[in-house]
Amino acid sequence: MASIRRIGIITSGGDCGGLNAVIKGVAKEAAAHGIEPVIIPNGYAGLYNLVDFGKVTTLSGERTAKIDATRAGSEAGHSRVKIKKIEDPNKYERIKSGLKKFGIDGLVISGGDDTGSVVVDLGSQGIPCVHVPKTMDLDLQPYSVGGDSAIARIAAFANDLKTTGMSHNRILVLEVFGRYVGHTAFRGGVGAEADCILIPEIPVDFDVVYQHVKGTYFPRVLGSDVRAGTYVIVVAEGLKNASGEMLYDESAGVDAFGHKKLAGAGKYVKQQIEKRMKADPEVEKFMKGSGMYVPGVYLIPEVRDVTPGHLVRSGNSSAYDVNFGYRAGAAAVLMMLAGKTGNTVVNVVGKRIEYVPTAEAIKRREVDVTEVALFEGLGVCFGRKPEKFEYEFSEAKGRIERHV
Repeated sequence: MASIRRIGIITSGGDCGGLNAVIKGVAKEAAAHGIEPVIIPNGYAGLYNLVDFGKVTTLSGERTAKIDATRAGSEAGHSRVKIKKIEDPNKYERIKSGLKKFGIDGLVISGGDDTGSVVVDLGSQGIPCVHVPKTMDLDLQPYSVGGDSAIARIAAFANDLKTTGMSHNRILVLEVFGRYVGHTAFRGGVGAEADCILIPEIPVDFDVVYQHVKGTYFPRVLGSDVRAGTYVIVVAEGLKNASGEMLYDESAGVDAFGHKKLAGAGKYVKQQIEKRMKADPEVEKFMKGSGMYVPGVYLIPEVRDVTPGHLVRSGNSSAYDVNFGYRAGAAAVLMMLAGKTGNTVVNVVGKRIEYVPTAEAIKRREVDVTEVALFEGLGVCFGRKPEKFEYEFSEAKGRIERHV
């Protein structure tokens, strides 16, 4: 590969924890090799409009020091733009002209599956790119920066909700991001000791959920000396009902990559539980036994749905994501120098930089539902009849995985 003098840094898609560490990792490693790192702001929108810029921001040592790697979000900014869909027949030449204008020899791009698909597209047009995996959804093949931060936030929110739940004896439904997979809901829910976790990989039988509510929440309240208790459900936005259908917000249209916008999983779960409570004659007995029953006013326990939305991807980055972000950002520069473009950083293990072709990295990875049975045996409901955990023993040989 020709000599690299200047590297452009792009973050694209959704914001999340660890991205500022990626940016700093790229900037510091590039500077150590005499390469000038520059920001291309606002994701692929900025890349398309680069040719019209008067200048770009160079990440000098002083400017890089102003970036807080522990904060979520991205100093480089984001957008959701699919280059192929831009209605400009000269879009690729326009992008190349912008890169040439500022002497940018290659791009380090951090993003998820949609961003990665554009990395593949740009590579096919002769634009050298190295991809750093980023998505709080954790649906790529390798670990992605942002996942651990999101899990920690979800667990914290779900756990904090127990205080208001206990105060009002509420059943609380927390709807979280994750699109078509349930990694963050699964891990975040377990981390908060949620009673029920509903993920897209397992179509939900709400009769099973309701029986778990009765068998867990009712005794919890009635067994308390102050008649207090709560029940927490963590549900992924990509929830499927028993027919395998996802819940879409038809009024919201689609995003730039053609994905229907998901909405309403939490409210749907709430309605399903309320419907069953209203039809269950045993609920009145429970309400009277707990001292909550008020004729015509308080006939069933309160069920509330809560959607933290973008709070899950905001705030602080986890220490793991800061570590991974620095490693992956620095490794991306070394890969660029070695001419290993068109690839995605997987990890740095000792002195080994691991990578895979980006086209392979962005293939969707779903929750391995064989593990779910382990947690069902520990009392967590996953919206199905509990299954036995079919385990086997295997001695760990070679490198032990460190991915979340």
